[in-house]
Amino acid sequence: MPPLASPTPPLTSSRHTLPASAPPQPLDRALRALLPGQSWSKLRQLIETGKLSLDGRVVTDCRHPVTGGSTLELRLSAPRPSTPGGARAPLPRDALVYLDAQLLVVHKPSGLSSVPFDDHERGALSQLLPALLRRRGATGRSVDVGVVHRLDKETSGLLVFTRTALAKRALEQQFRLHSVHRRYLALVEGVARDATYRSRLVRDRGDGRRGSTAAPHLGQEAVTHVRLREPLGEVSLVECRLETGRTHQIRIHLSEAGHPLLGERVYRPATAPPRSAPRLLLHAAELGFEHPVTGEQLRFEAPPPLDFAAELERYRALAARPPR
Repeated sequence: MPPLASPTPPLTSSRHTLPASAPPQPLDRALRALLPGQSWSKLRQLIETGKLSLDGRVVTDCRHPVTGGSTLELRLSAPRPSTPGGARAPLPRDALVYLDAQLLVVHKPSGLSSVPFDDHERGALSQLLPALLRRRGATGRSVDVGVVHRLDKETSGLLVFTRTALAKRALEQQFRLHSVHRRYLALVEGVARDATYRSRLVRDRGDGRRGSTAAPHLGQEAVTHVRLREPLGEVSLVECRLETGRTHQIRIHLSEAGHPLLGERVYRPATAPPRSAPRLLLHAAELGFEHPVTGEQLRFEAPPPLDFAAELERYRALAARPPR
C-alpha cells in the first residue's frame, strides 16, 4: 500500500527576509522555498490576488524578479487589488475562429485563464465568450459555453468550447478516447531531437510538483510525440503532438528530457537559471476533431502570436551570426 501523502501545512500571514546571498529568482519560486508543501497553483493564486508584498509593495506578477536581501510579506487578509482601468477589455472579434450552433473555436491569447481559477476570478476566457457571442449576434441558443479542455494561462492558441449538452458529451468522449488532434509549437532549451516520451504522471513527484513516476500503479499514462522543427544554436523550435492530455504534460516531459521550455519556472532544475523569455513559449497551433452532429472532420490552425514570433526571430538571428 503506498504511503499516505503528508498533509499540506496550514497557511498563515508571515514575513520573511531572504538571505543576502540568495540568487535572483522569480517571485513564485522564492515563495515556494519559503512555504514548502504548498502547491504551485496555490502560491500563484496568493501572488495574483495581491496577498504578497515585496519590500513593502504588492506585486501580482509571479515572474517578478526577487534578489537576495528582499523582504516578502504574506497577508492573507489583504484585499484583492483592483484591475487598472477596470474590467479586462473584451476579446477582439478575430479571437473567434469558428462558430456554429453546436460549438465555437477560439484563439486564446497568453495571459488569459481558460476558466476561472476560483469563484473570485473575473475575466477568464470562458467568462468573456458570452459577451463575444452577443456581439456576433449569436441567437437561437444560450450564449453560455461548455468547457471540454483547457490551456495554461501563459499558453496561447486554439481551444474549443461547446454550446449544447449534446456537443459537450460528444467532444468529452473524443478527448477521453484521445482522438482529438492537438499540435503545439514550443521553444525549448538545448538541441532537441525527435522522440516519443511516455511516462506515468503523478500530482506530486516528491517535491510538491507534478512529474513522472516509475511506479506502475500510480498516476496516469502520458504520451507526447516531439519533432525537431528547427535547431537554433542553444535553443530549438519543436512541435509536440499530444496522444494524451494530462496537466502540464508537454512541460514535464520536455523538462525531464533536459529541454525545458523557454520561460519555464516550475519544472526546470532549481540550479539552472532560466533563460530570459517574455512568458512560457508554448502555443497550441493546431486543433482537429469530429463535429459532434455532422461527423465532419474539422481542422483549425493558428499562427503563433507576436511575442512568440519575435522570440523565434531573435533566436534565428542569433543562430545565423558567424562564430567569433
